[in-house]
Amino acid sequence: QVQLVESGGGLVQAGGSLRLSCAASGRTFRSYGMGWFRQAPGKERDIVAAISWNSINTYYADSVKGRFTISRDNAKNTVYLQMNSLKPEDTAVYYCATSGYYSGAPVYKSQYNYWGQGTQVTVSS
Repeated sequence: QVQLVESGGGLVQAGGSLRLSCAASGRTFRSYGMGWFRQAPGKERDIVAAISWNSINTYYADSVKGRFTISRDNAKNTVYLQMNSLKPEDTAVYYCATSGYYSGAPVYKSQYNYWGQGTQVTVSS
């Protein structure tokens, strides 16, 4: 059974940083793309960043480009999201997800088949 467990969320002031982690188990982690999504109250769950199975390809939503960095450590079965220069509009529940087989970074929700429970990120102004 595939499990994804996020950690690292919390409360931070605007301009601060957080690093989210997502530990995966139950499948061959290194073979699949990974992504981070977020969902604010009353809004859709949208992609934030994605990374291909071999880390060669990454994708970032326009709203986080230059501030967030996705990375993965296949030896530790873990994907990370480094978030810098946080803004109040980054406040949301952040979810990690793992996809099917794709050569690039999977950017569509439909490409993902397993999801974590989410971790809350709150940025105060």
